[in-house]
Amino acid sequence: MTATDTHRAIDAVWRIESAKIIAGLTRMVRDVGLAEELAQDALVAALEQWPESGIPDNPGAWLMATAKHRAIDHFRRNTLHQSKHEDLGRELKKKEMTVPDFEAALDDDVGDDLLRLMFISCHPVLATEARVALTLRLLGGLTTDEIARAFLVPEPTVAQRIVRSKRTLAEKRVPFEVPRAAELAARLSSVLEVIYLIFNEGYSATAGEDWLRPALCEDALRMGRILAELAPEEPEVHGLVALMEIQASRSRARLGPSGEPILLLEQNRAQWDQLLIRRGLAALAHAEKLGGEGSYVLQAKIAACHARARTAEETDWPQIVTFYTELARIMPTAVVELNRAVAVAMAFGPAAGLEMVDALVAEGLLQSYHLLPSVRGDFLKKLGRFEEARAEFERAASLTRNARERELLLERVRACVNSVQ
Repeated sequence: MTATDTHRAIDAVWRIESAKIIAGLTRMVRDVGLAEELAQDALVAALEQWPESGIPDNPGAWLMATAKHRAIDHFRRNTLHQSKHEDLGRELKKKEMTVPDFEAALDDDVGDDLLRLMFISCHPVLATEARVALTLRLLGGLTTDEIARAFLVPEPTVAQRIVRSKRTLAEKRVPFEVPRAAELAARLSSVLEVIYLIFNEGYSATAGEDWLRPALCEDALRMGRILAELAPEEPEVHGLVALMEIQASRSRARLGPSGEPILLLEQNRAQWDQLLIRRGLAALAHAEKLGGEGSYVLQAKIAACHARARTAEETDWPQIVTFYTELARIMPTAVVELNRAVAVAMAFGPAAGLEMVDALVAEGLLQSYHLLPSVRGDFLKKLGRFEEARAEFERAASLTRNARERELLLERVRACVNSVQ
């Protein structure tokens, strides 16, 4: 195996094992920043030693053991610095007794540690963008550069977010624990929000040249699946996993030969991944069995309606309208109302959908959201009002920051012009 092959293998091992290592170390040292530094030290050691010695039979255990020894050295150094010279021996012995029992800790259930790490990475004390960056760093195993490229922000900006996040967690003394019942729902909601934000950025990138970023979808799905195993009785967790599995099943059909977007109703459904659909429907069934009626379960039910339809024409739009009406009741946002308008238009005609969208416009909502004029343009086009539709598509194209989506909207502009001529 060449050095390049070894480095690729180390990178793969790190993506798989880093979250467990950081989680275990955080429980031991009670400082997520220090835990990540110790884990990074172990990674550096692997990069230095494995090209010569070969990859160990159990690389994850090797990394954990190396990080553990770094942690012990760290505690001992601190003990030496803090001890007085005259009673160094007595004080050292006393302080060493406070060093965590790393050997015993390695045998503990890593699942609890991962769950705690999810809750601390997504803690509400951090800003949303900071939670996303820290979660991808600690749980996704992504480098600062990878996170920056995924979200199209400068690398120093991401680095600052991560550093500030770890400093804030330390200053606020955020405990490394699963929240108690009183705050569990709110904290779990934050974790789910971050995972779904990561998935959505991969599924429909807000900016840049690519419409899809599959690696982000995969990271979010992996974290969602882990969370479902760690919180088996939480219906919204299974609802989110169901939603992501079903949406991810369409990935191959969402891009044309040149990477251009293909919208849902125009996709070749034979390209949908049936394994992911089955997994998603199974997760949804589990969520419903648990009595799930939350926003992610409802969104998964909507996705399931599309997944079960063999053709676009077979889609049960009245049922989707019902689900969106219920979703709007528990999550009354303008974006949900816009999506409900699309469903209403498909079920009852574009004039009904246009009436709902015009109400959003009259209220001054979603003024900078490119999908509002895009949807309104679509309704107007179906009603034969091509000049008005063209103006809406032009506005939508000016608002989007994604190059692929802009080109799709400009094609609609040209189609409207041709229809008028």
